[in-house]
Amino acid sequence: MLRLNLHSVAVTGIYVNMTDINLQASPLFLREEELRQGIELLFYAYRNFTAEPDVILATYKFGRAHHRAIYFVGRYPGTTVSELLGILRITKQSLSRVLGQLVREGFIEQRQGERDRRQRLLHLTDKGIAFENQLTATQRDLMARAFREAGADAVEGYRKVLAGLIDVGAWRGPERPS
Repeated sequence: MLRLNLHSVAVTGIYVNMTDINLQASPLFLREEELRQGIELLFYAYRNFTAEPDVILATYKFGRAHHRAIYFVGRYPGTTVSELLGILRITKQSLSRVLGQLVREGFIEQRQGERDRRQRLLHLTDKGIAFENQLTATQRDLMARAFREAGADAVEGYRKVLAGLIDVGAWRGPERPS
């Protein structure tokens, strides 16, 4: 059973070492308290996961939608605008604004499709690749540390839990999560 006073972590700003958390699941792991603790852990993890990239993004007057666009265009070079809309689940107007900024500032380039010239295929420029690496460096380090500390079985469990949170029926990205 997970035992941790997350409220004190949030109020004091003191980060807890994962070894201080008892992660043994109770046979009744779907009780309300365990679900709420899981939700809180997700909120706090996301806060820490996005903290450093948010600082970097702010220097460019960019937001998290810019980060997500840069990340997924880098992850799936040649992604179409339509596919990116499905991944990010933002409005066409919002994506147009985000992509417009990223293209104007030289982070992303749009290429015509070879089979369908109406398609706009998105690719990171060299500047975009460097920026994506800068934004995700801390996130990769956090993920690697957490995976190392948790062990192989926990990594697979984590992946299954996150995949279970995704609405696969509405998935429109280049690859469906499994």
